[in-house]
Amino acid sequence: MGTGHVQIQILGATFTIQADEDPQYLSRLVEHLTSKVHEIERTVSTKEPIKIAILAGILIADELFKDRERMNDSLSPSESEEAEEITRRLIKRIDESLREENDESQSTE
Repeated sequence: MGTGHVQIQILGATFTIQADEDPQYLSRLVEHLTSKVHEIERTVSTKEPIKIAILAGILIADELFKDRERMNDSLSPSESEEAEEITRRLIKRIDESLREENDESQSTE
């Protein structure tokens, strides 16, 4: 699996993330986030980017939790644990990438 880079332009912010994932996969993640942000923008009165981002994150977390519940109902305990571990590793990689991007942007200021 190669390192992927994806540029994100959302809620007035532009940055690049890097992760040990396929760039097409990363692009699909960003597209999903963007669609949730647009959904929130259409349905709430706030225009504050941080509130919109938090609400989009809650929607995505809701999807994740509901999918986990459905998966846990159909998977054995070991399969469920494996799926949770994969999710934790993905979250860790994204966090590391965002931290690196933040460090890079602060060093160029």
